[in-house]
Amino acid sequence: MNTRRDFLKKGFAVGAAFSLADLGGLFSTAARADDAPAAKAGAPKLVAIRDGDRTVMLDRAINELGGMSAFVRPGQTVVIKPNIGWDVVPERSANTHPDIVRRLIELCLAAGASSVSVFDHTCDAWERAYDHSGIAQAVKDAGGKMVPGHDESYYREVEVPGGEKLKTVRVHSLILDSDVFINAPVLKHHGGATMTACMKNLMGAIWDRGFFHRNNLHQCITDFVRFKRPALNVLDAYAPMMRNGPRGKSAEDLIHTRTLLASTDIVAIDAAASKILGHAETGIEHVRLGAAAGLGVGELSKVDIQRIKLAA
Repeated sequence: MNTRRDFLKKGFAVGAAFSLADLGGLFSTAARADDAPAAKAGAPKLVAIRDGDRTVMLDRAINELGGMSAFVRPGQTVVIKPNIGWDVVPERSANTHPDIVRRLIELCLAAGASSVSVFDHTCDAWERAYDHSGIAQAVKDAGGKMVPGHDESYYREVEVPGGEKLKTVRVHSLILDSDVFINAPVLKHHGGATMTACMKNLMGAIWDRGFFHRNNLHQCITDFVRFKRPALNVLDAYAPMMRNGPRGKSAEDLIHTRTLLASTDIVAIDAAASKILGHAETGIEHVRLGAAAGLGVGELSKVDIQRIKLAA
């Protein structure tokens, strides 16, 4: 699965312009040449890095964004929201890889965080998902705190300013009470939302996910971003699930792009993620809606993209 021919033989539903060599144009020579106009004052910054170990890529990406001290000050409490929705092993890429979560905790603690908590409102049984994803052990090893998300008592109702479909929502108390919110999903296909990346991952921070599915999923995803935008988004795109998401059926659903994205702009990072899955930058409806609502930048030509390849 390391060549375009192997990729196409697998029958993944991606655009005709997609290539593993440039990931839908995200790493193309033309894209690099077009970067200069975007690198102006006020342009959101996106780090797109590939061909390295997950933790090496994460360290480099955070350094490019100014280091973790740019996001976490001494004494602050941090919540990290990975995708831990599914009772499957890390090799299936249905959840954020535990190495990403472990390293984020280590970086936050090194920056002086007083505590780092991790949770998700899982789809499968939470204890099994936490365990079999490898994330519970990673959190323990790094000195973080694993917090459940399976009981409604953990959630508090809040208003969503400007929400079109989502007017109020019950949100996990960690999101409401922590000083710093870091969003760390895995990139994958989703049967309902087309893509799970940074915007979609925030559904795991609420109690009633069914409301989103019953009331225009893409608009509800966008509306929640109006309420809460993470300080930092880190996207595990090392082995994206290209079909049968969000849970996947086997490792045959994956391609190995060995990529990681990081940005403070949740719309820009999802626009870049869309290209990795073979879509236009605003070809995913909630990405288009987020850009139209001014929640971030959807036109990558207006983003300061730092494209980094670690391997020769």
